Amino acid sequence: MRDPIYLDYNATAPIRPEVRDAVIAAFEVSGNPSSVHGFGRRARRVVEDARAEVAVLCGVAPARVVFTSGGTEANTAALRATGRTSVLVSEIEHDSVLETVPDAPRIPVTAGGLVDLEALERLLNAAEGPALVSVMRVNNETGAIQPLADVVRVAHAHGALVHSDAVQAAGRIPLDMDALGIDLMTLSAHKLGGPQGVGALIVRDGIPIVPVLRGGGQEHRRRAGTENVAGIAGFGAAARLAREGLDALGTLAELRDDMERRLIRAAQEVGKPALVYGHASPRVANTTCIAMPGATSETQIMTLDLAGIAVSAGSACSSGKVKPSHVLTAMGVPAAEAGSAIRISLGRATTVGDIDRLVEAWAALRRRTPGPGT
Repeated sequence: MRDPIYLDYNATAPIRPEVRDAVIAAFEVSGNPSSVHGFGRRARRVVEDARAEVAVLCGVAPARVVFTSGGTEANTAALRATGRTSVLVSEIEHDSVLETVPDAPRIPVTAGGLVDLEALERLLNAAEGPALVSVMRVNNETGAIQPLADVVRVAHAHGALVHSDAVQAAGRIPLDMDALGIDLMTLSAHKLGGPQGVGALIVRDGIPIVPVLRGGGQEHRRRAGTENVAGIAGFGAAARLAREGLDALGTLAELRDDMERRLIRAAQEVGKPALVYGHASPRVANTTCIAMPGATSETQIMTLDLAGIAVSAGSACSSGKVKPSHVLTAMGVPAAEAGSAIRISLGRATTVGDIDRLVEAWAALRRRTPGPGT
């Protein structure tokens, strides 16, 4: 039996060995990081060392990093903590943003999956009072890199704050929060090879936030609760490795682009379509969203899984359910096409051999699956 192949890095990136070592070492630290005795100070040192690594990844001072239980909590905190009642979110945000403010006006996107800046301007003109604008840095389904500097320019001209869910950007493109002008930014450790269950909210200096979790005075009174020392230690190690690995992204992009060409060619050879979404927009190096019209996303995922290949149909945060992509719908993709799309997300361990097996299995399914309308 051949080894399984993991091509779902956008759902979670396999933990790095160095991260595992950091977590295990942190489990040997007995103290509470809020305690003032030696044991507590040792635990505090672990937390602060990790905070410094996460800060360097984002180009900010360590004091601006607030550790959370993950990206969902950080997104929730960002949307609720500033006290702004007027909130605008893009149509392609993660569910942890959309479900936190379900009644917020939605900023439409172009057919390429990028935020419509003219629409943002209109919505800000109609907003009651200073707003908070939430636009992700990188879309989790298409890999499209959003024009955050332009979003910030438009938003700040209206006195609005900007939050960006950068969960899919960390480790995939350089992150410089201040260069972009972002006011609040979200990260999650497990998307860059760290442990699950730990994330961070990065806050620009001078922005007062009201903690969503209250109790103790942890995280400079911005997030109550004893810090997850082992998880945070792993997050710090993952952040350092992600920063060091940015130089290898060009090779990953070449691998992804070659894969897309081969998949499209395999479909053309049997006279059936294959559609890649967001390919004309700036994208991160590892992500492909491709449709096989005539075959449902669920059928493709199950077939590839039986071949030992793991892919997904978008966000992994829907209790294992395969549902139509709100991202593709927002891009104007017809429902039948959107229902035949899968996401293939590569990572540091992906090899040419992995891509060979994926193309082989995908092409075999394309050959035996009717095209649309047949």
